Amino acid sequence: MRRRRIASAAVRLALIANPGSGGGLDAGALAELLLDAGARSVDAYHPRDLDSVRAAVPDRLVAAGGDGTIGRCAAMAGRVDVPLALIPAGTANDFARAQRLPTDPREAARLAVTGTHLRRLELGWLSGGTPFVNVASLGLASVAAQRAATLKTRLGPLAYGVGALRAAAEEHPITVAIVVDGAPAFHGDVWQVIVAAGGHFGAGSRVDVANPRDGELDVAVIPAGSRLGLAWRALGMRTGGLARQRGVTHVRGCEVELHLPPGTDLNVDGEVVRAAEPERITARAGAFALVAPDR
Repeated sequence: MRRRRIASAAVRLALIANPGSGGGLDAGALAELLLDAGARSVDAYHPRDLDSVRAAVPDRLVAAGGDGTIGRCAAMAGRVDVPLALIPAGTANDFARAQRLPTDPREAARLAVTGTHLRRLELGWLSGGTPFVNVASLGLASVAAQRAATLKTRLGPLAYGVGALRAAAEEHPITVAIVVDGAPAFHGDVWQVIVAAGGHFGAGSRVDVANPRDGELDVAVIPAGSRLGLAWRALGMRTGGLARQRGVTHVRGCEVELHLPPGTDLNVDGEVVRAAEPERITARAGAFALVAPDR
């Protein structure tokens, strides 16, 4: 979109609802909320049918799901050049909270239909084409995501903390080489590497130097060390100051190349993805327009 504001006339919506998010979503009930808020029409899609949105030519896409779903929908919204609105329905909703979007479904539906303020934001991309709005990380983060997956229905956002504690107690550092914009940035053993677009992740953790509008990726490297020292790193993530901690390598750039052991997994907005070798992560400024509160 070329304008920051759009008309608030009745809109035709494509609703992409992930039934696996938030303990199960009812796409029909969400569509009713959107119609009650004034939408002209609502066509519902499963995330696996996202390519069908191209032919529908909606006025807006509405993503209902977690951050992984949001990333894929944001990429599609950018391709078809329509705004993206959200009905947050994940376990933690890190992206929605970072953008100060309403998490109540009725309020979110009202904003999705009537909001007129657009916020241009970047997307990160893996080599294989997977987009992300928050972070892609490796090491303890991917193991923590796997541990948390089975706990989300019982513990909600607390599952991320429990998963992280288990990972810290059981896992070992991995060896990585990192190249940023063609220049060597790090080589050695690490507990974790975070590549941030928006910077919020893990039910309240963040890398606060990351700017989702600058088109650059912020890389924070937690080097191998004592397990006791991980508590200090965890505090840095919760307060946002991890990249400024002594001993943490912080680099910023448009392309991040990761050389990793074969079979390394990445945690990409809460979803586990097998890394390419090498894995090249890029950022695209202004990749999509988010319907946001006018403040």
